[in-house]
Amino acid sequence: MESALFRRLELFTQLSSEDHAALSRLTTKIRVIEPRHDLIREGEPPTHVNLVLRGWGARYKMLPDGKRSLVGFFIPGDFCDLNAYVLKQMDHSISAITPLRVATIEPTDLLQLMVDNPRVTQALLWHELVSAAVQREWTHNVGARPAFQRLAHLFVEVFIRMRSVGLAEADSCDFPLTQYDLAEATGLTPVHVNRTLQVLRAEGLVEIGQRRLRIPDLARLEKAAMFNPNYLHLDCEGAHLHANA
Repeated sequence: MESALFRRLELFTQLSSEDHAALSRLTTKIRVIEPRHDLIREGEPPTHVNLVLRGWGARYKMLPDGKRSLVGFFIPGDFCDLNAYVLKQMDHSISAITPLRVATIEPTDLLQLMVDNPRVTQALLWHELVSAAVQREWTHNVGARPAFQRLAHLFVEVFIRMRSVGLAEADSCDFPLTQYDLAEATGLTPVHVNRTLQVLRAEGLVEIGQRRLRIPDLARLEKAAMFNPNYLHLDCEGAHLHANA
């Protein structure tokens, strides 16, 4: 799934064959995490940079009473906290939703790559800026939108992110999230999620089954969600370069 990484970074800038080769050399140490197990927990010292090669992961926070909030999803091509290794301990946890295959990268190797490959450095900086923008949008989604739009917005975002790295078909993509996952990601109860999903299905906006999400009319769902894709920054330099190639 290195292609997902290349597609992800080339949303932001055009990489050379040397850049591709250098990135490939970073992905030789592999770790596999079973579903619903943690990659790293809050309080643990981060010693590596983790890159998702296959599967889905989630960033989450826990309250002392055991209540959990999902505050981000990781798909293939995503780095999990690119700079977290500078911290003494994690302030959140990362878990696997599906079987999760990650490359564990030594910080020194990543820093050397950035010195030797300035276009990769540019792409990684864009990656982190967009990751922060997605986090802001999630905060806005939970704080400002009603349940119907929260879920609709999440579905659009997931589909567009999967499509951007070549992991979506014309109108569908993998979708391993449960209703409990959706509840924890949107600040709703599972019962409220269930009822809202029924409305979305009844209106023909989404179809979910067998771990797949299908969006029959993306433009219609975007309108229903009041979705503005500007925070994903898909019109960066790399996108223009590819469009003009």
